[in-house]
Amino acid sequence: MLEFSILFPSVLNGLTTGAVYALVALGLTLIYGVLHIINFAHGAALMVALYAVYLLKTWLGIDPYLALPIVVPAMFLLGYALQRGVIERASHGRDENILLVTLGLAIVLENLALLVFKSDTRTIETAYTLTTVPIGPAFIAVSKLVAFVGALGCAAVLMWVVARTDLGRAIRAVAKEKQGARLVGIDVAHVYAMSFGIGLACVGAAACFLLPAYYVNPQVGGGFVLVAFTIVVLGGMGSFAGALVGGLLIGVVESLGGLMLGESLGQIGIFAIFITVLLFRPQGLFGARA
Repeated sequence: MLEFSILFPSVLNGLTTGAVYALVALGLTLIYGVLHIINFAHGAALMVALYAVYLLKTWLGIDPYLALPIVVPAMFLLGYALQRGVIERASHGRDENILLVTLGLAIVLENLALLVFKSDTRTIETAYTLTTVPIGPAFIAVSKLVAFVGALGCAAVLMWVVARTDLGRAIRAVAKEKQGARLVGIDVAHVYAMSFGIGLACVGAAACFLLPAYYVNPQVGGGFVLVAFTIVVLGGMGSFAGALVGGLLIGVVESLGGLMLGESLGQIGIFAIFITVLLFRPQGLFGARA
């Protein structure tokens, strides 16, 4: 049995990581909930956002947290433009085409990054990179604590937008019944693009919170999007509360798995949970039965 002094820091570390996982998964959940497709380019979009944060820091000296007002709107515009200019035009309204188009976008973005940045792994240094604060018997990095609070704050804003604003009502209407929404005057194509843009804005925010304690290379998005898919399934397809709770749970499971089995085997617990959910509760923790 592990001692509390060892277990508590591991759980705390898992919660801070899980909050960022949840933010990435929330964008994926929103896109799935409205467009009813899995965005295979989500991980590549995170990679693009991480490089944007990296370049703002190395070229202009802009702190990753101060880059939020730049990167988040930029990723939103990228998502909106990709949906209206590429995905909508290439898919011809067929879901299987959308899957292939997003997969193609992921391949193109990753190879462009390889062409420009090579395969080198890059990091940044900030004044608070090695700074820690005590929480009970544990010491946690300031960057991870900020990521935890910031990711939960962004998740709260997103959930408020979807629940309380006119855009959110339009998003929920289109997700529920596309043709009915069109009949009452909702611009479905615009809502699709807005949803895709907001989904990519979420990964833009996640990139700003991640990079002070993480790294970027052209393949970095693959690992995150795989975990995000697991969180979406665990929480329930299209459920924001499920994505938030699932992200925190997966972060803790990964951290405890790494503690007990070693860092290289830490994600075994994630996929064990994934398989268990598919076997016994395929609708997810917060999903409704079909």
